[in-house]
Amino acid sequence: MKYLEEKIRQFGVVKPGNVLKVDAFLNHQMDIDLFNKMGEEFARLFEGRPINKILTIEASGIGIACVVAQHFGNVPVVFAKKAKSINLDGEMYSTQIRSFTHQRVYDVIVAKKFLSPDDHILIIDDFLANGCAVDGLIDLIQSAGATIEGVGIAVEKGFQEGGKRIRERGIRLESLAIVESMNDETGEVVFREQ
Repeated sequence: MKYLEEKIRQFGVVKPGNVLKVDAFLNHQMDIDLFNKMGEEFARLFEGRPINKILTIEASGIGIACVVAQHFGNVPVVFAKKAKSINLDGEMYSTQIRSFTHQRVYDVIVAKKFLSPDDHILIIDDFLANGCAVDGLIDLIQSAGATIEGVGIAVEKGFQEGGKRIRERGIRLESLAIVESMNDETGEVVFREQ
């Protein structure tokens, strides 16, 4: 998606350690016009799939998932929580996810009442690097006996293994911008042709 690539070129910041900072428009301050364009594109890419629910993980995926859901007929958005609170009750699906950004392992949970074998789920998230978050969300979906209709990612780091591993599992993965390489000295970002 050229519009997203241009936003990354204009406002993204490459930092040491293969970090691409996009907080000006994607995961801190949110550009709703961009989110709408991403929603339109995900709706086009997954057209014809019987998606009745979107699953993401807190926190950065929530905004994107909510806007994307509007393009699928206002389907519900469920987000996996990284911490149990007193507001959560009933039985839970849980898994562990290692965060590339935060360099720690999270126990993530979703209430069983929000995922069922009748659900056809599209996973939406802002970034895909090593694929740990998506792997965890897939685990939650499989625990519920639901159907994975696909994975939609805003920005994939194509030079890391996450996308390759998910595709090798036979899961449809659509990324709107795939970063082929980054240079933290020059700030240059090179995108894969799609």
